[in-house]
Amino acid sequence: MDYGLFELLKLIGSLALFLYGMKLMSESLQKLAGNKMRQILTAMTANRLTGVLTGVFITALIQSSSATTVMVVSFANAGLLDLIGSIGVILGANVGTTITSWLVAVLGLGKFSMSDLALPIIGCTLPLLFSQKRSRKNWGEMFVGFGLLFLALRFLQEAMPTNLQDNPGIGDFIQNISNLGFRSWIIFLLIGAVLTTIFQSSSATVALTLVICTKGWIGYEDAAAMIMGENIGTTITANLAAAVANVQAKRAALAHFIINIFGVIWLFFIFDPFLHFIGDLSVTLHLSHYNPIYSDPELLNSTFTPEERAGVLSSIHAAMPLALSLFNTLAKGINVIILVWFTKLLAQIVSRLIPLKPGDDSFTLKHIKIGLLSTPDASLFQAKQEISLYAQNTFSMFKRMLQAFEMSKNDYEKEFDKLQIMEDESDQVEVDIANYLTKVSESRLTTENSQRVRAMFKIVSEIESVADSILNVAKAIMRRNAQGVVFPETLHTKLSHMFSLVGNSIEIMCQNLTQEYKDVNSKKAYEIEQTINNYRTFLKQEHLIAIEEKSYDYPTGILYTDIFAECEKIGDYTINVTEAIKEIRHDN
Repeated sequence: MDYGLFELLKLIGSLALFLYGMKLMSESLQKLAGNKMRQILTAMTANRLTGVLTGVFITALIQSSSATTVMVVSFANAGLLDLIGSIGVILGANVGTTITSWLVAVLGLGKFSMSDLALPIIGCTLPLLFSQKRSRKNWGEMFVGFGLLFLALRFLQEAMPTNLQDNPGIGDFIQNISNLGFRSWIIFLLIGAVLTTIFQSSSATVALTLVICTKGWIGYEDAAAMIMGENIGTTITANLAAAVANVQAKRAALAHFIINIFGVIWLFFIFDPFLHFIGDLSVTLHLSHYNPIYSDPELLNSTFTPEERAGVLSSIHAAMPLALSLFNTLAKGINVIILVWFTKLLAQIVSRLIPLKPGDDSFTLKHIKIGLLSTPDASLFQAKQEISLYAQNTFSMFKRMLQAFEMSKNDYEKEFDKLQIMEDESDQVEVDIANYLTKVSESRLTTENSQRVRAMFKIVSEIESVADSILNVAKAIMRRNAQGVVFPETLHTKLSHMFSLVGNSIEIMCQNLTQEYKDVNSKKAYEIEQTINNYRTFLKQEHLIAIEEKSYDYPTGILYTDIFAECEKIGDYTINVTEAIKEIRHDN
């Protein structure tokens, strides 16, 4: 029969259903894991071996290497993972993702097909979807995704034409690009890379490759080359995520690309003997009755009689998914064993290829630029890191103002312009973070996460107020310079002491924002805020006496009181941040 538009749409629909099932299962597993994934990533990346094991474990758990690598990019972006730790996790993720091909080969395309149970599984878990408890809903979505995955595999098998002789157009095309030796390997490698880039899922492309093999469309060597291409295509996801992220994230994504490119290069040098080895191992492990290399027509015809060929080929096609899964796992496993000893060298290479750029002290988004993550917990953690950086940049602005306080009139004007720019950038960052939190709040949030979002809105508003007050102090200093006012030594000393107290309060605020929220010690914050208030009261009372005694003129007094009053406001804003943190009772 001719393979027309309707059959093509059935094939595309089957792939779409597979992708949706994979996405639903992966995202529900991420929701069930919650912040445990972050805790695993932070706790188990102490050295390269545990980093690799972490990548294997998390990818096997959430069934998506793309999700793991995007998560790694996000955490590298947030400063949670260093570059060497990120590389270790990515190496492990490359091995962990092969679990999907085994699931497809054993449960989807094996003698026992999970697709027979797909609809009963979905039916049994239907009540969970209507549960009021969020965790039960997530379990229900996970099983629905699992069922759709194998249902889609059955549809995919049915949508594929069994006999290519009935479809001369497709058959001739595949015949023309197959069995060309090295040229065929390159062609199928490129096909695998392009398809994976389009689908944004190596699991979907691997599943498509395994189904094609069972139908006898392509042989063992061409299918293995296609899987190698899929390993390259899957790196595109992480690089797209890192395109708008910071330098650390870009380096982690580039390392992912280099790792997979290296794995393809060395494998191509030993491709033929490696495939023979995998074929022999498949027979030894009873995964196949015959070595899959006999899918090559020349070898098949020269080794077996005409009566045997049909049975041999049928057996090889049935066992091909298992043999290719073994190929995928061993190839990636060997690649990890080689590169795990060179993680530091790899980190140095990507650091040279992507050097640091000047201007990192400005108010710019560095963590949430890559957008929402798969779960509210992960997105809120990302927002927490951005807010922490926002506070650190505000502290840098305060230090810059202190340095400018001692400058001459001409030098100060240049610094004041920079302070104004920083305050404008601070305003924009507040808006950007607030918009991000608004998007997060549109997701289905737990009571705890809703409380966290409300607190974060308050925190960014208070940090922006700190930046406003710093600029107000800078404006008072500008007026001092314009009026030619020189503070007496006593006033200069007292303002320096007030600056020191305020600097301590901002530093404590930054420390509290960096820590896990449940570990925040508010005692120091309240103590320094009370000290600032008491000192402001003392200065105000002393100022009134000094004015009466005419210790200094009135314009000097106005500038003096404006500065220490604005400093006291900064103390109020910083304690408001700590109080907002206290509203969050649990670990982020």
